[in-house]
Amino acid sequence: MRPNPLSPATMTLWAALAPLPCHALDAVTLPAVSVTAKGYAADPLATANAVETLAPSVISGVVGSLFTGEPGLAAHTDGAWGRNPVLRGLKKESVVVLVDGVRVNSAQPVGAIASFLDLGLLDRAEAVKGPTSVLYGSGAMGGVVNLITPEARFRKSPGWDGRFSLGASSADDGFNGAVLGRYGNADHALVLGAAHRKTGDYDAPDGKVALTGYQSDSLLFKSRHRLSGDLVLTLNLQRHGDDDVWYPGSARTGGQPGGAGIPPLLGTVTLHSPEQRRELYEAGIEGKLGDGQLKAALYRQEVFRQIRAWSANLGQDYVRNDVGFVTHGARASYLMPVAEGHLLTVGVDAWRMTGDPERYMDNNAPAFDNNVRNDPFSDGKVSSAGLFVQDEFSLGATQIQAGLRYDRIVGDAAQKGSGPSAQTTGLKHSDGTVSWSVGAVHAVSGAFNPYINVGQAYRAADMRERFEDSARGDGYYVIGNPRLEPEFSSSFEIGAKGRADGMEYRAAAFHTTVKDFIAGRITGANHAGTGLPIKLTENLDKVVIYGLEGGASLPVGAYVLDGAFTWLRGDNKQDDEPLYQMPAPELRLGIGQPAERGLRWRAQARGVAKQDRIATQFSNGTENTTPGYATVDLSAGWGFGKVGNLAALDLDASVSNLLDKGYHDHLTDGISGREIQAPGRSFNLTLKGSF
Repeated sequence: MRPNPLSPATMTLWAALAPLPCHALDAVTLPAVSVTAKGYAADPLATANAVETLAPSVISGVVGSLFTGEPGLAAHTDGAWGRNPVLRGLKKESVVVLVDGVRVNSAQPVGAIASFLDLGLLDRAEAVKGPTSVLYGSGAMGGVVNLITPEARFRKSPGWDGRFSLGASSADDGFNGAVLGRYGNADHALVLGAAHRKTGDYDAPDGKVALTGYQSDSLLFKSRHRLSGDLVLTLNLQRHGDDDVWYPGSARTGGQPGGAGIPPLLGTVTLHSPEQRRELYEAGIEGKLGDGQLKAALYRQEVFRQIRAWSANLGQDYVRNDVGFVTHGARASYLMPVAEGHLLTVGVDAWRMTGDPERYMDNNAPAFDNNVRNDPFSDGKVSSAGLFVQDEFSLGATQIQAGLRYDRIVGDAAQKGSGPSAQTTGLKHSDGTVSWSVGAVHAVSGAFNPYINVGQAYRAADMRERFEDSARGDGYYVIGNPRLEPEFSSSFEIGAKGRADGMEYRAAAFHTTVKDFIAGRITGANHAGTGLPIKLTENLDKVVIYGLEGGASLPVGAYVLDGAFTWLRGDNKQDDEPLYQMPAPELRLGIGQPAERGLRWRAQARGVAKQDRIATQFSNGTENTTPGYATVDLSAGWGFGKVGNLAALDLDASVSNLLDKGYHDHLTDGISGREIQAPGRSFNLTLKGSF
């Protein structure tokens, strides 16, 4: 029988503090641990959750591209930059995105918060699917995505190591580069990193897709300082900036179907961001305290964005919006052994996000030059404070994990709307929420570990849902509701996973019911200012999502076969129709010959089924059937091994979308029939090395 990974408890505590290996942009080798599923480093085979660990590729672009083709994962697209992760059909509102364990908060209608980090500085991404509110609080109904940068680590002998990468792609005339250095001695360790990426408008089979180019820069500094033998001070500073980002999926033409109330004189209006950035300042402490391990941190994170609405007819922006969502937070956890094979984690997690958008509009047709202040809301804030406990113990070869959490969520604003209809009272609303989970994994052998879990997670309404009244891309004027109750999901999952003799697999079946679903209710009335039909943001009936997913890799001689599949169904019980924007079923198959030195290659085919289960009432007819498609990707490279002062040097070439297939995923924003195409055939070249 396979040894219990949680026994003895002291080994697990050591694993919780041990620095994770940093692989020099290795797209094959990944650490066989997850720090996200349990809150500390643990083998995914010992976790009663579906976990995906994803390796970055400097060619693949933004972080959201990592989730394409993986079991239960997808990406919601509104442009080349804006790709949000989707977990089991639940989009960004119901998925918690973390960077090094810190929640990235924002309440913007466009763009991808997961893309505020350059892939060149990423060690790996961990996606834990299913209810994870016990550890991560509001929004973790679909799961959590943790973007993890390399860890600073101590060394017995002082010295440096690091990595670099350079990449180019033909479809978008793109170039990217990143360098990361790491120094350590017995008491001090640091990481320094920088990355740059610049792309042009990319080519699709039907021609160039306008407004898809952008450029970005990232900086990273992390340090660890040993205060005593068992106590370590940590620091994590990050800055990511993007320039000239457009969201072509937002384009709407005034006076035409789907025009979202835009005056016809403005023509086509497209949202864009001339400047946006994310900044993180985090300080923490970790180490042994009594028989257990303490980890605590304080942080400030700011997501600042300029959002503009560009009128093609005017040749200028007619709406200008600047907003910074600032989050101050604190979190602490204490992991302690209770007995042999028995661990208890207790923790607190608190954060407060504030936002005060400034919006100016030109609304005096036909000149459109009056520059009127029209803030959607003023001095908005959402605060959360939570206490959680997680208990883990073994019954023979079965590991049990149970967790419970209580949160207090408070939302408030100084003002909702502007002008004569502005609201300044009745905006504060608080909720107490309870979330829980229970799971079990039975270690039959390394190759067969069946598991089961049940749980309840929740999502509190964000600032936009509470306080913003505005026209939306679905053709409705949506009115926010400060009295919204949290959504609650109840989930059941059963699955199996295993690893033996180079083979690895995972498979799961799941069912999720979301009650008090936050969405717009069609009222039948029209908004006086825009003439658009009105939707009131309310807690509606419920939605149900269920499905199957799996993935595997298998060595066959010198080759490795791999594959993954996803099958999902979603039902909107309120409107008695399919749930809006559900990913289509898909299958991915690959074969390759990996090698650290010498020749390596891989070929992959991805097939996506037709999606004809669409919402008609909820979307006001804006969701259309998406045809099925198939793509083929090829890659080959050479590992040179040690070259001069470099520990390793690798050169890789690839062709993505080899057959130049024209398609768009179902979760691509845009007017029905005018969604932006995915990139066409692209030749890519990557040089990477470590020292």
